[in-house]
Amino acid sequence: MGMVSDHSNARVFLPLGLVLAALVNLALGFIPVLTSSITIMFIALFVLGWFQGMGWPPSGRVLVHWYSINERGGKTAIWNVAHNVGGGFMAPIATGGIALVGSYFALDGFKSYHGAFILPAIIGLVVAFIAFLLIRDTPESVGLPPIEAYRNDYPNKDHKLFETELTTREILFKYVLNNKWIWLIAVANIFVYLVRYGVENWAPTYLTEVKHITLASSSWSYFWYEIAGIPGTLIAGWVSDKVFKGRRGPAGFVFMLVVSAFVLLYMNATNIVVINFALIMIGFWIYGPVMLIGLQALDLVPKKAAGTAAGLTGLFGYFFGSFSANAIIGYTVDWFGWQAGFGLILGASLLAAALFALTWHVRGQTLTD
Repeated sequence: MGMVSDHSNARVFLPLGLVLAALVNLALGFIPVLTSSITIMFIALFVLGWFQGMGWPPSGRVLVHWYSINERGGKTAIWNVAHNVGGGFMAPIATGGIALVGSYFALDGFKSYHGAFILPAIIGLVVAFIAFLLIRDTPESVGLPPIEAYRNDYPNKDHKLFETELTTREILFKYVLNNKWIWLIAVANIFVYLVRYGVENWAPTYLTEVKHITLASSSWSYFWYEIAGIPGTLIAGWVSDKVFKGRRGPAGFVFMLVVSAFVLLYMNATNIVVINFALIMIGFWIYGPVMLIGLQALDLVPKKAAGTAAGLTGLFGYFFGSFSANAIIGYTVDWFGWQAGFGLILGASLLAAALFALTWHVRGQTLTD
């Protein structure tokens, strides 16, 4: 979907993806057969995930067209807190949907849990309409000059803008797949996501099974882990813009080193206050690198290839990193214990820091043209 988005109008492409995702959710809510077996649900959720893939690439396209290198970190950080806000509000919205359906609908084969699909879908349709009204694809589409010319802030020494449309072949083989920096940060994203989802998915289990914290208390710990990511992300964007002048590597390196320190504290802590503090601090520091990887992908390629670059790094993070966090860490904990599982997370954090360090001097397309 990243490649498709590079040849589309973001004003249409992004809301369309949200509408299609909402329609799948509505189908899951109103058609009981779609939740009747694991196989059918898997197919429906695969389709849902495909449509959700229409979200980040066009967002990246809008960001690179409307914000130049020296301000893009802060603006992308604001965009990126959607992860935390969406994650934080998802549970109460789903719960509200269940309560609403349980109270007012009593159809044959219709269960109250279907409301967990219906209410989020309705909200998604409303947001899609608002997005269509407000999004503008590029400054040039409304008669404005390119943002780099307006702010005198170019992505390379030659002041190239690459405003002409590129073919899919050019995007893939000239600017994305042949770009060593894109591959480097794509691999880094595997380790960043392994840390993010390793802590996010396994922390509640660890707290309840090992530290004997009640499920309610561990849920609140997880909530603060997510919320802490909001100021952390905003600070990461500001630091990469103002302190490192548009270079994302140094900020990512520093943040992942601090994450490593708090993972080490978390895995060795015995006091509940220290455990929760370490967990919150991991949340504070990990979401900045999550954002910086995507931002680097946008910086490293021409604007007309932004969606494809964002899609490639996202693929590595979600497919390999998320899979590793779920399967490999679970397997490691089963066979070697929790210390080994968190040791794996710590190693991934240090490797991510090292890969960020390799991009220390990279800014925009200066070293990639």
